[in-house]
Amino acid sequence: MRPALSDYQYVASGKVREIYRIDADHLLFVASNRISAFDFVLDSEIPDKGRILTAMSVFFFDLLDVPNHLAGPPDDERIPAEVLGRALVVRRLDMLPVECVARGYLTGSGIIDYRATGAVCGIPLPDGLTEASKFDEPLFTPATKAELGDHDENISFERVVDMVGAERAAQLREATLDVYRRAADHALTKGIIIADTKFEFGTDDAGTLVLADEVFTPDSSRYWPADTYAEGEVQPSFDKQFVRNWLTGPDSGWDRHGEAPPPPLPPDIVAATRARYVEAYERISGLSFADWLGAA
Repeated sequence: MRPALSDYQYVASGKVREIYRIDADHLLFVASNRISAFDFVLDSEIPDKGRILTAMSVFFFDLLDVPNHLAGPPDDERIPAEVLGRALVVRRLDMLPVECVARGYLTGSGIIDYRATGAVCGIPLPDGLTEASKFDEPLFTPATKAELGDHDENISFERVVDMVGAERAAQLREATLDVYRRAADHALTKGIIIADTKFEFGTDDAGTLVLADEVFTPDSSRYWPADTYAEGEVQPSFDKQFVRNWLTGPDSGWDRHGEAPPPPLPPDIVAATRARYVEAYERISGLSFADWLGAA
């Protein structure tokens, strides 16, 4: 018989996930249907989003041959029935205080940084780059981990060295770029560009670097269709950028720079967001979301 969620000790909540303690060595990561944008958790939820994020993470953890925090299958008997399909049993790690961002293309906060300074996170870039320009080689552009409601701050590699030491900083950079390249190569075979993504790493008791949290989900990555890619344009996407675009567009009536929180998403935007997340999972994994645990 599966335990109830109330059998576990609640540890913490993030914008999307809740964490519970199973025992001294294991945690339960539960992905919700919440969606965040511009450091706000929106009032609207996206149906099945927690299951999609979990399914995508499991696919990539299986695909990538790197140490990760999974400590059981997605139907592990320690997962309560009420969260089956959107929860994972993971190892307890000492998490490192760095958001490890890999960028293959110039977009988002990167292009804002570039236009202001000619660099991204202190990395000088050639003149003449524009929206969606592809880098010759992916960039490691780390950020601080912000508290709930605060904004991640892009930082230089030297700042990472100050935070975790030179050897660990070099390991983070190498692991981030290696994992990004391999996943981006896979996605391209499915007609998807992974423009950028972010990871979190922790260390186990032996000091081994371990990939944790979520990987290559539509929340943590920008997915673009490869067949319509065009430098100099904002790309259509299969990820959270769709929600950001609606919030900053004329239909939402929201002033991003004002004090009011974002409005709820209309039903058609909710449905279209869910459809994009499902398409991203199905195209990249080659699997049907309908076959995932607990999916309708």
